Amino acid sequence: MNQKPTKNHQSTSRQNWLLAGAVIVLAAFPLVFVRGKYGGSDDQAKKAITEIQPGYQPWFNHLFEPASGEISSLLFASQAAMGAGVVGYVIGLYKGRSQSRQQSDNKSSE
Repeated sequence: MNQKPTKNHQSTSRQNWLLAGAVIVLAAFPLVFVRGKYGGSDDQAKKAITEIQPGYQPWFNHLFEPASGEISSLLFASQAAMGAGVVGYVIGLYKGRSQSRQQSDNKSSE
């Protein structure tokens, strides 16, 4: 069954490419035009707390302190990749179920 792309398929494909381009532009814009040092929110929060109340003592300490910033970045990236994998799996699962349901509905209506 070879199906030729319809006009609706072509416009959806074009919209997807435009959205992907917009995401890339939005991600690259701050990196190109915003100068300065990029820091994490943890460092900014620690600085703000020590300015407001210099004698503040944290309630608890880290369970695990990475040996370097690179290892910390690796762990953060790994966590993000695993989360993206779970989200992608769930989206694929629901899309597959939806397509399966549509196919069974089409067969029953024939």
